[in-house]
Amino acid sequence: MKTLDSSSVLVVDDTRINVDLLVLLLQKMNYIVCVAESGKEALQKIATNPPDLVLLDIMMPEMDGYETCRRIKSNPLSKHIPIIFITALNETKDKMKGFEVGGVDFITKPFEVQEVLARVKAQLTIQHLHRTLAAKNSELEKALAEVKSLQGIVPICSKCKKIRNDDGFWQRVEQYVSERTGAKFSHGYCPSCLQSEIDKLDML
Repeated sequence: MKTLDSSSVLVVDDTRINVDLLVLLLQKMNYIVCVAESGKEALQKIATNPPDLVLLDIMMPEMDGYETCRRIKSNPLSKHIPIIFITALNETKDKMKGFEVGGVDFITKPFEVQEVLARVKAQLTIQHLHRTLAAKNSELEKALAEVKSLQGIVPICSKCKKIRNDDGFWQRVEQYVSERTGAKFSHGYCPSCLQSEIDKLDML
């Protein structure tokens, strides 16, 4: 799985001085950085090599940042990518519009170096955690599917109901299943066993 340090960032801005500074900052943090000078170019690069995060300027010719963001989020293949707007616009209505089209954060120009790095790291960390969780869920689903579709004969004691594992040791059913799925068990009575216990009490 990709690590946080190897994350990729796409910088979208038509002002060269801003791009050069952002690229320098991000590369110092060991991020893989790609650049697009327009919304159209950004969409093309995302389609061929989706980044982990987009830093997106709003005021660009032809296609502004709002429309670029909307198109990124409308594509099922790229809608998961977090987008941070980086712009000179700082009024509440501008930020609200950015959130409405799918942005996750705002950085106001002229930006502070530490703020940029902190906000980028925060969103990349969230993205990394989402991927880790998805991978763990996938592993669990695979393990559960394997248990549900056990092939061949599984040796089980007819008296104590222990199962013999692949190493030849006998385990309780709960332990055997837990080691293969990560599932936890809660112990209680099924209706028939509960009634049996009640009947025993009545006989005392």
